[in-house]
Amino acid sequence: MSSLISADEISHETEIVWLEDIDTLDYVRQSLDRLPTRKGKPAYHRDGRMVGYALLGPTAKPSRASGTFRRRVFWLLPHDRDSEPDGLYAKSAPAEAIDPRTLQPRVKGYKTERSEGGPPSKAMQELGITLPL
Repeated sequence: MSSLISADEISHETEIVWLEDIDTLDYVRQSLDRLPTRKGKPAYHRDGRMVGYALLGPTAKPSRASGTFRRRVFWLLPHDRDSEPDGLYAKSAPAEAIDPRTLQPRVKGYKTERSEGGPPSKAMQELGITLPL
């Protein structure tokens, strides 16, 4: 979950690779997975689809116990809002969801009005920012 990912755990990220256009996604789910390499597209073993992943720099050290690297993976499930706009997450988002526009290497990202499926805040309205609801 995004709130459980510490800044230290993502401090070796150098890039986030997106497999889809994130401008069309209100949110993505993020997790910290144990992977065998620092770089490259990881294998994906969940329902749904992987939409992005982080690459690590050469200073990232593998786990002594497993030899794996902790890397962020971004994904969506078949019942998420992009596939079922009127479904379970029409006006909310799962706990591990974040707005992909708030993500950068070494930045955890956060939920926004858009990712939560709600109306824009007063501040957004004053700035003229509208949501594609």
